[in-house]
Amino acid sequence: MANGLITIFGGSGFIGRHLMRRLTAKGYRIRLASRDPEDATDLMTQGSVGQIVGLKTNVRNQASVERAVRGSDIVINLVGILYESGAQTFGAVHVDAAERIAKASKQAGVRHLIHMSALGADRAHEAGYARSKAVGEELAATEFPGATILRPAVVFGRDDDFFNRFARILALSPAFPLVDGGKMKMQPVWVQDLAEAILRIIETPDQQGKTWEFTGPDIYSLRDLMSKILDATGRKCLLLPVPAGVMSVMAFFMGLIPGRPPLTTDQVKLLKVDNVASGQYPNLADLGITAGRIDAIVPQYLQRYKKGGGYQSALPDQP
Repeated sequence: MANGLITIFGGSGFIGRHLMRRLTAKGYRIRLASRDPEDATDLMTQGSVGQIVGLKTNVRNQASVERAVRGSDIVINLVGILYESGAQTFGAVHVDAAERIAKASKQAGVRHLIHMSALGADRAHEAGYARSKAVGEELAATEFPGATILRPAVVFGRDDDFFNRFARILALSPAFPLVDGGKMKMQPVWVQDLAEAILRIIETPDQQGKTWEFTGPDIYSLRDLMSKILDATGRKCLLLPVPAGVMSVMAFFMGLIPGRPPLTTDQVKLLKVDNVASGQYPNLADLGITAGRIDAIVPQYLQRYKKGGGYQSALPDQP
């Protein structure tokens, strides 16, 4: 589908930026549907002149969504939030917007819809995030039969909001609390692998219309991952096991902090349950992708969190 038009909701985010580099290199035209396209003006230079066009879009408004998908060959919904704030609730973003985008795409004659859900999406989950992701993917598949559903694990990469965020915190804290000792299991996936997987699905019709689980090759406990961050940055921080009940109380007050809260009670609920592949769905290997490993990638971009920004270790020994 050379020069086909792909509308991406949430394309200015972490995953979207990596995905667009691959799509523009393949010659696709991109319509970036965003609340504030001006915040993503740097993305417009990634392709040829006019290859990436921003369109101010409010996913909570039907007419706005319909305008965004009009004339599109493919629609990709990457919209998601990790915590609720004002009108940006899990229900509004993960459920209502998912249904609205899928319905508008079907009515507009879009050929293929790709919907980003999350690993561990489950209607019965204690966390509102996971419940809303489950409902959202169900509605997307109902309103757009044949939609492709993606369930990625925690996504990592140079500009991620996981390893970078915890590296900043651990660099400044003498101690760090871990819910139930950090025993929860995780299987993070590299953003480059995820972007490549989406591209291959787009270009392989036989792989469309499925539910995919995208994870890395290794399973770690949350405590293991925090230890890896400390090793990579040369920092020292005491990792303290804290019961989930106590952590929930702490998170309640953290959630009252203006702006982005360090932790919410809903996130504590997520951290009580393992987040690994179920094995019920196809994965990166089924697309011929060998998943990148954390040990080979993450230490490279965590160097900046070492004392002196990582430069001191590069200096020769003084006499």
